[in-house]
Amino acid sequence: MVGLARSVAAAALLLSMTALGHAADRVIIVLDASGSMWAQIDGKPKLEIARESLRTVLQSVPADREIGFMAYGHREKGSCEDIELIVPPRAGSADAISTAADNLKFLGKTPLTAAVKQAAEALKYTEDKATVVLITDGLETCGGDPCALGKELKAAGIDFTADVVGFGLTADEGRQVACLAENTGGKYIQASDEKALQDALAETVAAPAPEPAPAPQPAPEPAPAPEPAKPEFNFTPTVVLAEGGDPLTDGNAWEIYKAMADGTRGDSVATEYGAYKGNLEPGDYIVVARIGEAKAEQKIKIEAGQVYKPLFTLNAGTLIIHPRPSEGADVADGAAVVIAYPGADMPATYYGDTKVVLPAGDEKVTVTIGQGVATETIPLAAGRVIDKDIIVGVGHVVANAYYTAGGDKADGSGIGFKVLKAKKKIDGTREEVTYAYGPDSKFDLPPDDYVMAATVDLAVVEQPFSVKVGEHQDLKIAMNAGVLAITAPGTSKIEIFEARKDIKGNRKSLGYAYDEKYQAALPAGDYVVVSEKSDNSRKEGTVTVKAGERAELTVQ
Repeated sequence: MVGLARSVAAAALLLSMTALGHAADRVIIVLDASGSMWAQIDGKPKLEIARESLRTVLQSVPADREIGFMAYGHREKGSCEDIELIVPPRAGSADAISTAADNLKFLGKTPLTAAVKQAAEALKYTEDKATVVLITDGLETCGGDPCALGKELKAAGIDFTADVVGFGLTADEGRQVACLAENTGGKYIQASDEKALQDALAETVAAPAPEPAPAPQPAPEPAPAPEPAKPEFNFTPTVVLAEGGDPLTDGNAWEIYKAMADGTRGDSVATEYGAYKGNLEPGDYIVVARIGEAKAEQKIKIEAGQVYKPLFTLNAGTLIIHPRPSEGADVADGAAVVIAYPGADMPATYYGDTKVVLPAGDEKVTVTIGQGVATETIPLAAGRVIDKDIIVGVGHVVANAYYTAGGDKADGSGIGFKVLKAKKKIDGTREEVTYAYGPDSKFDLPPDDYVMAATVDLAVVEQPFSVKVGEHQDLKIAMNAGVLAITAPGTSKIEIFEARKDIKGNRKSLGYAYDEKYQAALPAGDYVVVSEKSDNSRKEGTVTVKAGERAELTVQ
């Protein structure tokens, strides 16, 4: 009896430890917020599709599911460190995640490997069960190795899984990130449009935790004799880029609709991907095969007992564009690549390196980098792949203002730069090219002669400069200015005038503030400061501002 009691106690303790050992079902969603998410699918930016899909799917997340939200590339252009855990994993976080996604800016690079590792560490993957769901529309651009990371996390984790959703990736691109999921025992899901993205999120984020295995059932009765075998599938379509080409089995989509009596599309039946095989109920359908910007459509009549194997020919090719500012320069990630392809209702826009399937014909490609624009018409034959650099031909300029040559750099809020054409128009004015604000303002400009109008508060200086293709230059503009700090206790307005009067005895007003204190940069020189109180009484003070120095004046 003592032995039996000990056995019962040990079993109870083991059951208790097992129940406590199950970690909470905790997930972090990692969203690609790089600049390429401005690209469109069916006329809608990917970033809007991602926001709406997250909002929709998160409403069906089980209440006890602890979900967090991380993004990368949403705060800085060109930074591989721009990774942020915005919503820590917790139950009931759906609204917080939707709000965070709505407020994201999409403008940076793609450090997806580092982001997944940070998410795993935030989930304490070496101590508890952890899942990371990565949504990316691009490949690693910061030197990380997603395949190696997958092996590392699986080896060190207690029960770690990474699921990867390739949003708009091609088959070749998908294979380069699918290994991250496969090496952790997770899933790679290809999503080419909004419905596919929602389905992928529902499968990875909103799916309920696995139910306990059911109790063993009694052995079934012997099965009756098998009936004659029926075809497993009655609809197995094939799609090719060109006649005689190899079938496409990845990155392509199948849209299946009911056919209306007049031959138009009715309700959507399904959207499938890749090498699709399925069973359709007898009836009339319209089937659209699609990849990239190319598509082909057929009307199909399904009859009972028949197998259909239609061939769809897209009459399309693949165009790969590398936008570069100059010969031999790196690809410009922020370059806009606009393609007007045959049959398009409106041009498609991509960013940076671009690879897309297009209907055969003349493709008008326009690449914009800063103020530089290059347009080429590229003939594309069905089944062909054209890999091409497009050189925009710009130079890169970084502008800064300094109070004096070799002196302190101006870094306040009142800094602005305006690029003007050096050649004046017939009325004596110059054509404005572009502008920017703040220190280290960057410009990509076509080769030409220009004038940079730099502004620091009330000081304005123009400096000519020239741009050559491929040239990088730092434009340092000496403002010959100082800073004037004014204090006028009890006043309602402070106004700064030039000390010199014009022929009518009037002074030129340079700037004013409705406050007791006013500070601004001014060109070196003599000034008169007038303070005005609410009773209209006025007082004056004079001051000399020296270049590169601070002057202080009290008017009372």
